[in-house]
Amino acid sequence: MTSASDETEPTAVEAAPGGRRGASILVVDDEPNVCQVLVDYLSAEGHTVRSAGDGKAALAAIAAAPVDLIVLDLMMPDVDGFEVLRRIREQRLTAAVIVLSARNTEPDLLNGLDLGADDYVTKPASPREIVARVRAVLRR
Repeated sequence: MTSASDETEPTAVEAAPGGRRGASILVVDDEPNVCQVLVDYLSAEGHTVRSAGDGKAALAAIAAAPVDLIVLDLMMPDVDGFEVLRRIREQRLTAAVIVLSARNTEPDLLNGLDLGADDYVTKPASPREIVARVRAVLRR
């Protein structure tokens, strides 16, 4: 993911074309900077955004309060993103999932999509690209 200094700072935005505002989003990444940048950008879009620093915390956050969409890293300590995704889908939760990972091999991408991810983005990725992908998924 590119650094926040490489991007224009998030500002209050007009309603994005076709995008749904006000969704509940969980950002899951063990890199605090990545979480904070995405929380800032998605909040500026009008969403309610929480973050979790690992898979175990993500599962607890999802159990405590359902979300509309999850931005999910794969490589995390304890419970990895593949296992989080597997458990979400086993529980038949309807939250959309966008994988955001440095794992960029075709088998990883296919595994993520086969486990139920709605999109798969490789790092580094622009925060604006992630926001656009969130809008696209929420339009469905």
